[in-house]
Amino acid sequence: MSPDRYLRTFDVLNLLVQHKEGLRLTEIKDALGLPVSSVHNMLQTMVSAEVASVTEDLRYSVGPRTVALALQTLQSLDIRTIARRHLQDLAKEIGDDVYLAMQVGKRVIYADRCLGTQRISLDIRLGESLFLHCTATGKLFAANDTKLGAQALAGRMQKLTSVTITDPAKLEIEFKRIRTQGYAKSDEESVEGIIGYAVPIYDGTGKLAAAIHISVVGKRATKSHERKLLDTARECATQIERHLGRAAPKP
Repeated sequence: MSPDRYLRTFDVLNLLVQHKEGLRLTEIKDALGLPVSSVHNMLQTMVSAEVASVTEDLRYSVGPRTVALALQTLQSLDIRTIARRHLQDLAKEIGDDVYLAMQVGKRVIYADRCLGTQRISLDIRLGESLFLHCTATGKLFAANDTKLGAQALAGRMQKLTSVTITDPAKLEIEFKRIRTQGYAKSDEESVEGIIGYAVPIYDGTGKLAAAIHISVVGKRATKSHERKLLDTARECATQIERHLGRAAPKP
């Protein structure tokens, strides 16, 4: 197979995954701007290899071999390995400690950590459960998961600092705010003098796969630093998401 035809096969697959109902030959031809004969021959080869499927009314869609390969690829992805270099770069750029957070069943944990240039006296251990009502990362996951959110609202909300949210109604409002603004913040709600930020990382299906957490000493948490931190963290999340199969956001 020529390099051009090889690449066109991926163009066809990329087109098919966007149309679950399938596409006809002419629709594929028009979308890709290719001759009918070329597209027909390519589709026949893809169907024979089970890379594509065709219905009785001649609509083409992704085939079982493509689906199986996609699932195997997703299962083989280790977010920690994928994210590590990007998190290290983020920690160097903003100077603050950066964590990778993940959900494990009903728990939310930090799975990795990259130290920044600023040293803060926090002993945040990897693998320990995070509070869902007062940590930025815990609130982010709870706000985006119905079961976790219900667990947080119904559970005992320990008051760790003077500003920790312990009222279910206020916490529910906080969850709504997080979903609207797209990130979570803990303003000394978990540890006095420490501001936490959590930015989501989505996988190729649009599901919350992980989060970037950043801990900032209170005196560094100025508005300008917050803007830089959030912008840089979002860009870092986008880079990780690309490796997870998520399409780049449209301008």
